[in-house]
Amino acid sequence: MKWLLLLTLIALSECTTYKVPLIKKKSLRQNLIEHGKLKDFLKNHQYNIGSKYFLSEATTSMSDQPLQNFMDLEYFGTISIGTPPQDFTVIFDTGSSNLWVPSTYCTSSACTNHKRFNPQKSSTFKGTSQTVSIAYGTGSMTGILGYDTVKVAGISDTNQIFGLSETEPGSFLYYAPFDGILGLAYPSISSSGATPVFDNIWNQGLVSQDLFSVYLSNDDESGSVVQFGGIDSSYYTGTLNWVPVTFEGYWQITVDSITMYGEPIACSNGCQAIVDTGTSLLVGPTDAVANIQSYIGASEGPYGGMVISCSSIKNLPDIVFTINGVQYPVPPTAYILQSEGSCTSGFQGSNIPTFTGELWILGDIFIRQYYTVFDRANNQIGLAPVA
Repeated sequence: MKWLLLLTLIALSECTTYKVPLIKKKSLRQNLIEHGKLKDFLKNHQYNIGSKYFLSEATTSMSDQPLQNFMDLEYFGTISIGTPPQDFTVIFDTGSSNLWVPSTYCTSSACTNHKRFNPQKSSTFKGTSQTVSIAYGTGSMTGILGYDTVKVAGISDTNQIFGLSETEPGSFLYYAPFDGILGLAYPSISSSGATPVFDNIWNQGLVSQDLFSVYLSNDDESGSVVQFGGIDSSYYTGTLNWVPVTFEGYWQITVDSITMYGEPIACSNGCQAIVDTGTSLLVGPTDAVANIQSYIGASEGPYGGMVISCSSIKNLPDIVFTINGVQYPVPPTAYILQSEGSCTSGFQGSNIPTFTGELWILGDIFIRQYYTVFDRANNQIGLAPVA
């Protein structure tokens, strides 16, 4: 059986157990002054006095982190930790907030099957006695926290706190084609209050805008990327539509409705959703998803997946997510997964109760259709059809 959902939700208990207060961000100008970089920055960037110091796209520097597309199910990239650098492959996950990698302290089989960080071989490593424990929908880790230099997207992120795993129980992480996870959600859901990588990069003045953007390729193709500190219009068509974040934990937004042929099939009175690069599928409440499976003619297969006749794809309609008044159609070629002559529904049911209500997860199936900007400065998400 093929994995259809290799990385799912971060456990709800993490969100409620490890709350830390959000800190008001410093401005770009403050960051540059504190790090002695304002003069050089102004030399290299032309400002329009009437623009109130907002950078235009043409004058914004950003750093690209290439991602590998693994079977349209996972997207991961290579970072390094320590001095000299030790390389690791990590999921860039907007559904969690911690950075962690396997370590030489770990004896779980999942660690022996992956690269392990050796703190004794890094001259810049600083250890702590603080522990960390993270549970995901399909795996977990426990370990300790340490500080070191992390190189990501060509950026040297110094004094970055990260987890060194001591245990990685179960089989999920053993078979995972990546070593660790780099979380890109808000600090309020970071286990043990560890500062997320993007927050640390911004606080050091290493990017020019307090946002990052994601493009995910289709059909196992190359070119997927996370862009730190900027927006690249060559990846999308039309204009970006902005959606307010409703809860600063996950990248959570309000969905107005989910329709087919113009008629509601789920979320008819509005619902909450998170935009999650670490989830492969479209996940929603079990009853709502069962309704969608019935509409598209999917039925349970011999191995638990919801299968559908491949010949029916050409006759199925788009499923439309209306968000902040804008329609975002997802075509059947996207929500039906085709592999080796078989076809499976890209929807999965899972009841995830939170204090904001049950959540939908707009995973990679959705993000492949829409270039996505995660704007921390304004607590909003930008969406536009991919080019």
